[in-house]
Order: sequence, then structure tokens, then C-alpha cells
Amino acid sequence: MAEKPHMNLVFIGHVDHGKSTTVGRVLFDSGNISEVEMKKLKEKAQELGKAGFEFAFVMDTIKEEQERGVTIDLCYKKFETGKYYYTIIDAPGHKDFIKNMITGTSQADAAIVVVAASEGVMEQTKEHIFLAKTLGVPQIAIAVNKMDAVNYEEAKFNQIKDEVGKLLQTVGFKPEDVKFIPISALKGDNVVKKSENLAWYKGGTLTEELDNFTAPEKPTSLPLRMPVQDVYTITGIGTVPVGRIETGEMKVGDKLIVQPSGKVGELKSIEMHHEQMQKAGPGDNVGINIRGLGKDDIRRGDVLGLESNPPTVVKEFTAQIIVLNHPTVVTVGYAPVFHVNTAQVSCRVTELVKTIDPRTGETLKEKPDFLKNGDVAIVKVEPTQPMCLEKTSDIPQVSRFAIRDMGKTVAAGMCIDLVKKE
Repeated sequence: MAEKPHMNLVFIGHVDHGKSTTVGRVLFDSGNISEVEMKKLKEKAQELGKAGFEFAFVMDTIKEEQERGVTIDLCYKKFETGKYYYTIIDAPGHKDFIKNMITGTSQADAAIVVVAASEGVMEQTKEHIFLAKTLGVPQIAIAVNKMDAVNYEEAKFNQIKDEVGKLLQTVGFKPEDVKFIPISALKGDNVVKKSENLAWYKGGTLTEELDNFTAPEKPTSLPLRMPVQDVYTITGIGTVPVGRIETGEMKVGDKLIVQPSGKVGELKSIEMHHEQMQKAGPGDNVGINIRGLGKDDIRRGDVLGLESNPPTVVKEFTAQIIVLNHPTVVTVGYAPVFHVNTAQVSCRVTELVKTIDPRTGETLKEKPDFLKNGDVAIVKVEPTQPMCLEKTSDIPQVSRFAIRDMGKTVAAGMCIDLVKKE
């Protein structure tokens, strides 16, 4: 059997609208969590006085185990539909979602926005749908959850559908392209299994409707870009840079260049999952060995490309950013750390060009004095040391970044123009 196309799926939505419960229900009802595991979670939920919260704990236990450094059986976060093989990107918090999406650590190919039928559109629902659009999530579906709390009424579902539909339009999603699915994650209605309670609804269950998403095309025809995550020295082989190929392809014998240093060597071997490969492409996590490069020639944060089309080293760049969480305001001269691909480089904001309306792209204010939380703006930036970055219009996969300061993600954005370092 041919392998199903793989998709990354993120669940987003307002904090109490049942996002975790929905994820837990999807995994349990699709057979990815055993009865035994579920029973344990149920007991834990009761102990904590949170009966009924066992589904929500599924993702939490994963997160806790990760924090404790326990390796978990990853089937937890994977499930299959008729057509695709999905990995759920864990984005428990708003900020995590943003950071993951922007740094490209896990670009979502699709998102399920969970909206509670009992409450409808909340401030965070708006923000999430807007962010999904801004951060390049190409397609979304809306799960109208907690139908049990509104007696499974069709009228209530339609009301939410109208409300969310209007919102989708302002952000730039076409409401007619977006599926709305009524569910009760707590009771298990229409998540994986059809439900009599929702007999009036003629569409598929949540997991069935996931088959209506389109799998992304792999960016094989774009130039090769592989940000380096780590560099190992392995006895008998030598220096082995490890990373995920974001775009393009590499094959044994290629002449590779390491930027920003400009060092060049020949690709001697590619290894993935302990197997030797002749070539590798987008999404592949590989370890490679380059003839002529030692451990001092390559480090985390560097980007590899073909010598014929080297990764761009920027002298300065223009970015569109969204300020998320700054304690005061952003002004010219602000110099936080930019997380670009796997690099962390301190950069200085040299000019605030303008603030814009994210929905329409219209200019709100030319040359503002400062930017505050919630502002979307065009700014000019100068890295304090050589750094690789591409324009969104050229290679979107390696154009995004997160701005961090004092341990928080302060802002996020993407490069829309740049001046190459000569």
C-alpha cells in the first residue's frame, strides 16, 4: 500500500471552548489511545476533581512527559483518516501556536478552529482566525463544539455558522470554502462517530471532513535550504550537520555551500532514520557529511544550499510584524533577539515604516513613533551579525521569524524585502 500523504494539523480556539477535549476525543475514538490509558486519565481527572476532563488530559500528559524528558509513544499525536496521515501539532497556548507557526518548527497545513456553540465568537476566536491567515495556514475548518450544551439544536448551530462566517470574510477566508461541523467532544457526538443527536446534520464527522483538506505540494522545485539544527562529530565519519530540509532537494555529489560563512564542499553522504539515502527533499530530517568541511566550518543556525544558488545573507531587511506581547512599546533602536529558522541573532529595529490594517493591508499610520501590542507594522531591521533570511515572496518556508525578549515571544513576522550582504 502506498503511504498516505502526511499533513500537520493544529487545533486552535478560545481557551474554554473544548480544544483539548476535542483532540483527546479524536485520538481516543480513532483507536490511538488505549482503554487502559484512558482509564488512567479518567482516574487522574476524578482525583483532581475534574471528572469529564480526561480527554483534555491526553495532550497535557504528553506535554508534562516531554517536560520531564520522558520519551512518549508518539502514536498519541498521530492518526489516520481515509485519505491522510495526520500529526497533531501541539499548540496548547496561543503564544506556542504563534511561535511554532512563525519559526516554522511545525508549519500547519490545516487548522481546526474550535468554537463553543454555547458562547460563539470570542475575542480569542477572532485573533486565532486572523493569525491562522497571517501566518499562512492555508485552510481551516470550524468545529462547533458543546452542541450537547445547546440541546443539539440546529438553529443554534446555524447562528454560530453565520457569526463565524462573517468573521472569516473580514479576515480573507472564503466562508463557502470552510466546512462547519457540529460536535460534542465531551459526549463523542460526530467527532469520529456519527450521532443520532445530530440527525439533521448531513455532512461527515469531524475526522471524515478532514479528508476535504488538500495536501500541500512539497516545495521540491524551490532552491535547496536546510537550516542546521546541530553539528555532531562522529568517529569514522567526521563532521555531521543535522537538520530538516525546508525546500529543494540534495543528492550525493552536490556542491553545497554553508552560509553565512561561504564555505563550500561536496555532499558525500545523506542519512535518514539510520539509513543511507542518495537524495533527500522537503520535510526530511537528515544527517549529512560534506567532504572538506570540519567542525569549525559549520554551526547551528547556518543554512545550507547548493553552491549554484546560495542562501541569502542579509545586510538589512524589511519585515511585516505583529506585536504580541511587549511590556511597553517598540521604538526605533529596539534590539531584541530574532529567532530565524534555527539561528538566534540580535537585530536592531532601524525604522518604523508604517502600521497597517491586517485585514485590508491599508496603511493606518506612516512613520509611527512606537508600536504597541496588537499592532501590525512594516519595519526595517539590521542584524548585528551575518544572518540568513529569504523573502516571503521567494521562499516563504524560510522567511518567518519570532522576536523574543526577556523569555517571551514579543512579536512575530516575515521578511518582505531585503538588501543582500555583499
